[in-house]
Amino acid sequence: MTAPDGLPFLDAYARGAAATPDRTWAALEQYVERLTTSSHRVLSRVLGTVPRSGFEIIASSPPSEIVLAGRHRFSTYRLVFRVEPEDDGSRLHAITYAAFPGLHGRAYRTMLMLSTGHRRATEHMLRAVTRRAES
Repeated sequence: MTAPDGLPFLDAYARGAAATPDRTWAALEQYVERLTTSSHRVLSRVLGTVPRSGFEIIASSPPSEIVLAGRHRFSTYRLVFRVEPEDDGSRLHAITYAAFPGLHGRAYRTMLMLSTGHRRATEHMLRAVTRRAES
C-alpha cells in the first residue's frame, strides 16, 4: 500500500471512541490545530523538521479525513487520520506513510521501529483525541 504521493505504508493504528463521529472530528481538529502550530524546539533542531512543528495540513475532507505531512533529515512522511462511525460511537484511525532514504534514513527507521517510539507516539495521539471527544 502506498500513499497517493508514492510514500510507502509504514503502519496503522485505531482506537474506538464513545463519542459521535462529529464530536470525534471536532476533537481531532482541535488536536491537529495544536499539533501543527506548536514548535518542538529540541526535535526541530535535532531532526531539522519542516515545518518546524513537524506537521502541516495538506488535505482535509471534513468530517472524515485529514492528512498531515512533514519531513526531516531522515524521513519524509504523511499521517492520515480517519474518523468512521462505529456502533454507538466512532473509530479514529491513524495511518502512516514514510520514506527513509539513504543509510542514515534506514538506520533512523530501524531505531524508530525497534524502540516502539513511533507506535507509542501514535497511540498517544489517538488517546488524546478520543479522550477529548468523550469528555
